[in-house]
Amino acid sequence: MSRRPPEIVVDLLLIAVAAVWGASFLAAKDLAAEVGVAPAVALRFLVAAAALGVVCAARRERMPRGRGLAIAALLGCSQAAVIALETWGVHLTSATNAGLLISLALVFTPVLESIAARSWLPRSYFVAAVAAVVGVFLLVSGGGLRMPTVGDALVIAAAVVRAVHVTASARLTRGRNDSSLAVVLVQLTVCAVASSAVAGGDLPLAVGRLSASGWIDVLFLGLMCSVFAFVVQLWAVRRTSATRASILMGTEPVWALAVGVAVGGEAVGAPGLVGAALIVAASYAGQAIERRHRRALAAAPPAASPAAGVAAGAETARR
Repeated sequence: MSRRPPEIVVDLLLIAVAAVWGASFLAAKDLAAEVGVAPAVALRFLVAAAALGVVCAARRERMPRGRGLAIAALLGCSQAAVIALETWGVHLTSATNAGLLISLALVFTPVLESIAARSWLPRSYFVAAVAAVVGVFLLVSGGGLRMPTVGDALVIAAAVVRAVHVTASARLTRGRNDSSLAVVLVQLTVCAVASSAVAGGDLPLAVGRLSASGWIDVLFLGLMCSVFAFVVQLWAVRRTSATRASILMGTEPVWALAVGVAVGGEAVGAPGLVGAALIVAASYAGQAIERRHRRALAAAPPAASPAAGVAAGAETARR
């Protein structure tokens, strides 16, 4: 019988996943500035697909077929849209803003899941949602009231698409026994093919002019933020509670803020810090309210309980 790893090891690995995801925004911003947005996205997915392909081959994972393959390919399209919007957005705004704004997906996802499950969330959840929106405006205010920039708007759009992706992933894969690694490999392959087609002739030119730091960004985004993060997350969430995993990985925007300021030299004024705190706090509060609501539905008699929504912490679809 295998020994269960110490809880502290599982916690540290989940925090490591959140940390690399938080750092991904600065890496994506630097890479897009060097080679362009489309080649940056394509290179990231090509490296990730190739690396996960090796992992799946070594583990002899069985690839999905029929309906499972179609679902995985569809989810690959939505995942490609999320990363493309994120990368375009972070190219046009700060890595700090992007890392905090994308966390709005934690607010949007339960709303979509409640609509799909026909079980409306309590009013307190929408108080948290409004607080998150106020936080967005404070974050992007730059010391004065203004609308989000194009980059900010693209990242917010990415958060909406991510919420759709997470909801669709949970509902479409429910009850299926396809290998998680194999499903993600199909998604990454679809993303790699689609993004390479968009990049077109710019892709080989980008490879030819990549600097050493550019290659580091490509490898970090492809290997650490995609393959490492997913494999570690898949391993860790099976050894702790979904709630604990969700809280630990929910520190991603905090890491994005820390990396953006400490490494990227980005400045966040007092209103921005208040806005950042509001976004993070509202996201955590929203998750807690959604979990209590879902548990109450699950505990209610079947006749009085509509179908419960899927867990908002389904971040396995993130990267």
